[in-house]
Amino acid sequence: MVRLINHFGRHFHHTVIALDNDYAAADSLSDDVDVMLSSTQQQKRGTIRSVVSGALALRSLRPDLLITYNWGAIEWAMAHRLVPISRHIHIEAGFSQREAGSQIFRRVLFRRWALARCALVVVPSLQLEHLAREVWRLPAERVAYVPNGVDVARFSSPARDIAPGFTRRPGELVVGTVAPLRPEKNVGRLLRIFAALDPSPPARLLIAGDGIERPVLRQLADELGIADRVIFTGQVAPEQVLGTFDIFALSSDTEQMPNALLEAMAASRPVAAVDVGDVKSIVCKENRDFIVERDDGPAFAGAIAKLLHDHEQRRTLGRKNHERVVSAFPQERMFAAYSEIFGADQTH
Repeated sequence: MVRLINHFGRHFHHTVIALDNDYAAADSLSDDVDVMLSSTQQQKRGTIRSVVSGALALRSLRPDLLITYNWGAIEWAMAHRLVPISRHIHIEAGFSQREAGSQIFRRVLFRRWALARCALVVVPSLQLEHLAREVWRLPAERVAYVPNGVDVARFSSPARDIAPGFTRRPGELVVGTVAPLRPEKNVGRLLRIFAALDPSPPARLLIAGDGIERPVLRQLADELGIADRVIFTGQVAPEQVLGTFDIFALSSDTEQMPNALLEAMAASRPVAAVDVGDVKSIVCKENRDFIVERDDGPAFAGAIAKLLHDHEQRRTLGRKNHERVVSAFPQERMFAAYSEIFGADQTH
């Protein structure tokens, strides 16, 4: 959403309400955008009270367009159905750990009702498009599949070995991931897989990101006896670490169309990952043999090990992943789609 706001510039005035009161993403907003971070403090206080609170806030704000985002804003979608103020678009980008394996029936019912009269429900993955139409029972004409796009130029030539706290040892390879350290990203799975790998060729695991799981993951690395081969960089810009990775790994329990994957592909990285969301269809055709069943640990370890032992294949897959993202997922295509959805006149 920050990238969209920055792209449209002053074409829109935005009022942003973070329902968890976390406005850290605003640090990435451009200086020339018209954005108000609302002081409305929306605490979770039960569904009925949250819906009433949302309805009152909508009456006060009277936006020309309401955008709700993910399950966390479902009460506002419900409020808008009860008190329709404006055009309403809902963006559903993925699920938390609670819905990693299957949809929660109570939430399915809420979504069916709350989103039934949305002007449009926008989803970034084919899996979500299927869910919205077949499970949430939304009319096909009001479900829009808009894949995420990546700023290819930003990631095309990442500097090598500038990751914070890292100095490459002779002959060493690096397996890396970029992820917020939350339960659904299951970085613990990646730590266990890395611990099971043969020590030859020598490799280290670089984990870029921060979050509530970081202390637990550090402890797990210690328990697995690999703490000296794992580096936690904390929160960094992806381009600071992608050039250091020889392999990009993704171990999440749930994803739809992860931006980190697109950025790694733009940086010409080969990918070893679990098969969640649209991941297998996103990577280039040649890389799909390295996308394995989510809970098949030996297969995941085998995919990483095979790439570690084959420099030429790593280089080939990286090149083809770059070509794939350039042709299929440029951010310009995403911007054009949202321009039409939001009703922006880009001729001015």
